[in-house]
Amino acid sequence: MKSLQTMTDKTAICLSLLCTVHCLVLPVAVVLLPSVAALPLVGEAFHLWMLIAVLPISAYALTMGCKKHKRYRLLTVGSMGLLILGTAAFLGHETLGEVWEKLLTAAGACILALGHIWNYQLCQHQDSCECSELHDHEFQNPELHKIASQ
Repeated sequence: MKSLQTMTDKTAICLSLLCTVHCLVLPVAVVLLPSVAALPLVGEAFHLWMLIAVLPISAYALTMGCKKHKRYRLLTVGSMGLLILGTAAFLGHETLGEVWEKLLTAAGACILALGHIWNYQLCQHQDSCECSELHDHEFQNPELHKIASQ
């Protein structure tokens, strides 16, 4: 069975990609199919609901992943993506303008997705590593790191 951390990483990646597709494809869809404008996906509320969904999922997946693989820099990448997404969602197109809102949203979603992809890969590597006990303790005991590298 897959771990909850793995499933939340994958969910966060999908939500980030959905957000990017929404921002970049929806304007074209509205032009080609005007009836799409009647869907609730067009309003600003969509960005806020996506942010409400992404925040806890990303926080859980990145935190649990960092506890597993000990690469805490990854939290900075995820936090940057979330901060950019939050800025775009709360300031909206009234303050930023439509182009900047879409650019910030797409950039934040891509940064967040990359952070989750990196987190997922590191966790998979950690699970498949035969020397995971040494990795868990190498930061606490430099002697174990010397033994593992020989």
